[in-house]
Amino acid sequence: MRVVRACRERGISSVAVYSDADRDALHVRSADEAYRIGAAPASESYLHGARILDAAREAGADAVHPGYGFLAENAAFAQACLDAGLIFIGPRPETIALMGEKTSARREAVAAGVPVVPGTLEPIADEKVLRAEAERIGFPVMLKAAGGGGGKGIRRVESAADLASAVERARREAQSTFGTDAVYLEKAIDTPRHVEIQVLGDTHGNAIHLYERECSIQRRHQKLIEESPSPLLTPELRARMGEFAVALVKRTGYVNAGTVEFLVDANRNPYFLEMNARLQVEHPVTELVTGIDLVAQQLSIAAGDALGLVQEQIQQRGHAIECRVYAEDPSRGFLPSPGRIAALQTPGGPGVRDDSGVYDGYTVPIHYDPLLSKLCCHAATRPEAIARMQRAIAEYKVVGISTTLPFFAWALRTQPFVEGDYDTGFVDAHYTLPPAPGTDAEIAIIAASIQAHRDRVRDRTTSDETTGSAWWRAGLAVAHGSRP
Repeated sequence: MRVVRACRERGISSVAVYSDADRDALHVRSADEAYRIGAAPASESYLHGARILDAAREAGADAVHPGYGFLAENAAFAQACLDAGLIFIGPRPETIALMGEKTSARREAVAAGVPVVPGTLEPIADEKVLRAEAERIGFPVMLKAAGGGGGKGIRRVESAADLASAVERARREAQSTFGTDAVYLEKAIDTPRHVEIQVLGDTHGNAIHLYERECSIQRRHQKLIEESPSPLLTPELRARMGEFAVALVKRTGYVNAGTVEFLVDANRNPYFLEMNARLQVEHPVTELVTGIDLVAQQLSIAAGDALGLVQEQIQQRGHAIECRVYAEDPSRGFLPSPGRIAALQTPGGPGVRDDSGVYDGYTVPIHYDPLLSKLCCHAATRPEAIARMQRAIAEYKVVGISTTLPFFAWALRTQPFVEGDYDTGFVDAHYTLPPAPGTDAEIAIIAASIQAHRDRVRDRTTSDETTGSAWWRAGLAVAHGSRP
C-alpha cells in the first residue's frame, strides 16, 4: 500500500502480485493491475522470483519494488531483475550480497572505520573453533546466522556447556530461513540500546543520513515500538553515528535507501550491528520527523536522479513514535491470532498516521507475518507524542481477532518508557502476561446468568420449554467450547 500510494502521487502505474491467500488483500484492490503468482506458501509465490518476473513482463512493467521482506535483500533476485531488463528499486546486487552476509558486512564496517561488536569476522563451520573463539571472546556470547536478519538464527549463549545445543538450533533455523547454516560469534552486550541510522545514496556518489530511530522495545529480536529522536542520544553521539553510517555507504558504494543498525552500550559506545539493504518497516518514523518521503526518494534514485538534498538540509522536527500492530494475543504469550476482522475502527486526528494493509471484513491469513498496520504519531515533543499515541490506541478498535494494542497501551504508561530509560531487555524485564479473558468475576456473572435462564425455561409451558431448552443447550455448548 505504501508503494502504491507513492507511485500514484507521481503518476506511475502500480502492479500488484498476490498469492491465493492474498486474493482479497488491500494492495491487490488498490493497485492499477494485479497478477496471481501462485499458491499461499511463500515458496510457491512471493519467494518464487521467476513468477514475479513473469508477471512483470506480462504487465509491461519497467521496475520492481521488492517491499520490506521476502526477496527484498536477495541478491540473486535483484540480478534477475536487471537481467530481465527491469530496474530493481534497491541496492545493486553485489552490494546486497556484500552487506547481506553479516561477517562480510562487519569486515566492511571495520574498513570504513566504524566500530563493531567484538567477535569473529568470518563464519565458522568447525564447532571446536567456535568453542575456542567463544572462550577467547568471553561468555556470554551471541551466536548469529551469517545470512541472518529479522531476528532469526540468533542465540544468546551463557556458558560453554550451552554452546553445542545453541549451535544446533541456530544452524537449523538459519538453514530453513536463509538457505545457509553459517554462523559467527559476537560478544553479548548487556542492557544494549538498538539504534539505527536511515541512509540514502545515489548513483552519482552522493550519500546522506536522515538521523536515527530507536528500536529497543522488541521481543525475540523483533521490533515492537520505534521512535525518533532517540531519548538516549546526545547531539554529539547523534552526529558521530550519522558520520559512521555515511562512511559505510560511501565505502560500499551503496545506492538507494538502507539502514545502518547499531547497538549502544551503557556507556553510550556505539557498535555496528548490521546493515539492512532495503527500506525498513519502521521508515514512517523518519518520514514524520524529517518531512522526507523515502519511497519517493527510492523511485527517484532508481530512475537515475541525483539526490536533491544535502546533509545540512536534513532536520529533525518534533518527535514520532510507531507501534507495530500485530495479529497476536499478548495475554497468551503473543500467540498468532489469524482470522476474520469482524469490525475495524482506525484512529485519526492531528499527527496520526496508520499505514495499514487490512480492512473491515478482511481475513488475516496464517501464512505470513502477522503485521496488520503501523500506527504512527507525531507531535512537537516526546511527552506530547506519547499522549497522542495513547489517545490513538484508545480509538483503535479491532473486533474478531486479538492484537498487540493492549500491550502498547501498557508499555507507553510504564516509567521506563516515559522516562526514555529502557533497553532491549525491556519486555522480558517488565512485561507479565495479563489475566486471560474471563476473570473470576466475569465467570461468576456468566454462570449466574446461565442458571437464571435455565430456571426461567423450566417455568415455561412444555412446548416453549422444549424449544427453549434445545436452543439454550446449543448456546451453552458454544459457550463452553469457546473457553480452554
